[in-house]
Amino acid sequence: MLQLSSRVAVPLALLACVVAAPAAAKDKDAPVRPAQIQELYACRDIADPAARLACFDREVGELSAADTAREITFTDRETAKKARRGLFGFSFPKLGGIFGGDEDEVKEIETTIRSASVDRSGKYTLVMEDDAVWVQIDTTRLPRQPKPGQKVKIKVATMGSYFATIDGGRTIRMKRDR
Repeated sequence: MLQLSSRVAVPLALLACVVAAPAAAKDKDAPVRPAQIQELYACRDIADPAARLACFDREVGELSAADTAREITFTDRETAKKARRGLFGFSFPKLGGIFGGDEDEVKEIETTIRSASVDRSGKYTLVMEDDAVWVQIDTTRLPRQPKPGQKVKIKVATMGSYFATIDGGRTIRMKRDR
């Protein structure tokens, strides 16, 4: 039985961390798991220890091959959270919890301006430290033009827009351009 623990426990612990649904998501439909994971989980139901071990060995091998072939991808909650933050401002369909659940949804970010420009109509384009580009969509005039190095707080507004507050000043409505 010690052999089962050493050969299977580590991959199973990894899988549990990767695909475990948060406690809050238990009320919702469980996310659809890849076939490789479902088949691995099915091994737990085999009563005969030798057959169960053979099943785990076979399915972990299949999972490893799928990982090597990049047919399946693993991530942890922190990596998914960073991905969500990097995609803040873009609209995406629900992807089955690939970037975490709704409780992990990013509602606002704080970042720093790398560069700022004004177009002919007087609207600002802000490039942030993480290369995100935000464009002003309202006509609010700021008392001072945004400058590199200033802190910006961007939070979700309505109808796909966002509010940006630069160094605690006036708020302007923006959308993510790229």
